[in-house]
Amino acid sequence: MKKAVISVIGKDSIGIIAAVSGGCADFGVNIVEITQSVLDEYFAMIMLVDISKINRPFSEFVDAMAEMGKNSGLEIRAMHEDIFNAMHRI
Repeated sequence: MKKAVISVIGKDSIGIIAAVSGGCADFGVNIVEITQSVLDEYFAMIMLVDISKINRPFSEFVDAMAEMGKNSGLEIRAMHEDIFNAMHRI
């Protein structure tokens, strides 16, 4: 299974999880794990997703998630597991 990590941070509002999961579904990306928290008025979420069946290039998915975030006043980042693992190796 090829995986990616998606992080979402910003002011809380209705429909954030629905919008991000819908964006994933549009690309054939499956959510494997999700954790989210609301701290006062701020929303934070981390998702582990399976990108084995992604239907377009991963770079397009990254750009689409970032654009979705920009349009919603959120910061959404998608990072391939290889990059994530390399960044966190000692």
